[in-house]
Amino acid sequence: MPTVFFTNQLARFIDAPTVTVSGSTLAKALENVFADHPQLKGYILDDQGAIRRHVAVFVDGVQARDRDKLSDAVTEESEIHIFQALSGG
Repeated sequence: MPTVFFTNQLARFIDAPTVTVSGSTLAKALENVFADHPQLKGYILDDQGAIRRHVAVFVDGVQARDRDKLSDAVTEESEIHIFQALSGG
């Protein structure tokens, strides 16, 4: 099953910095993450279900190509990394 890795800023919402979920696309994998951790959804996706502007998602080391429909393919061995940009001074 794909493994989803979160930065420390996002991992604070879950018990560990990674979760393992099922799914053959990025959309399905994230849907399964949000089923157990609904508080993450608003940080990662906008109200249209697209990846937020200041969030980067990588599947197997390649930045997600489909930021709107999340149709990027995911395999059983895939690693999904989610990074949230931080700002401040």
